[in-house]
Amino acid sequence: MARLLMVEDHPLFREALENAIRITLPDAELSEATSIDIATDLLSSATGFDLILLDLSIPGTSGLSGLLRIRKTAPRTPVLVVSAHQDPRLVAHVLSLGVAGYISKSTSKEQLADAIRSVLRGEAHVQAGAVGLASARRVKLPARDLLKRLHELTPQQLRVLDMIRCGLQNKQIAYELGICETTVKGHVSEILRKLQVMSRTKAIIEMERIDFVNLIGETPSRAPIHARGEDTETLMTAETTTEREAPPA
Repeated sequence: MARLLMVEDHPLFREALENAIRITLPDAELSEATSIDIATDLLSSATGFDLILLDLSIPGTSGLSGLLRIRKTAPRTPVLVVSAHQDPRLVAHVLSLGVAGYISKSTSKEQLADAIRSVLRGEAHVQAGAVGLASARRVKLPARDLLKRLHELTPQQLRVLDMIRCGLQNKQIAYELGICETTVKGHVSEILRKLQVMSRTKAIIEMERIDFVNLIGETPSRAPIHARGEDTETLMTAETTTEREAPPA
């Protein structure tokens, strides 16, 4: 029996996504996470998942940092990104992080079912019509070197970095993570070293390079989502998601 993890905070889309999954895997065991923190905790404690379905715009993260944390926590588990964004530049950056597939939230249930089957067979899947796999791979990646440096961080260090971006100080981070402040200071030192920057402010500026607004050159906005119901062809109506980012302190 396949075990799938859905990382999605919107209840209507979670329901539609589950309905689509049942087309392909009626007996699948489904787990849900409404934030990156919940998802990484599940991935760390559970025995293992066969597939992760991930919305890029999810609480507790911004830009591609959530995907980075998922990939670092479960590097051997295939990830199928289900996103409102279809810009080739964003898709190319996402593919460079080793995801198994990328598909639009405006796809039909049948198309999503096909994508899930392909990924579980070990094939790469990028939705036809949104952006071709070959064309996405030809896109220049201005954030490539930053993504390589971020890949050197541990899952815990990536989590601390997200908290730094949200304006939390070391004492607050220690409280949230249940660790001592000296451990947080050690993580911060390693983060700065691996990112090759001299201060927390510089680290925040570097991370802004992988925000959607900088990767695709436009500010995303979130439109209301409306489920189409069980009888419609479309999984969900097209949606554009907002960047969930707190300004640095």
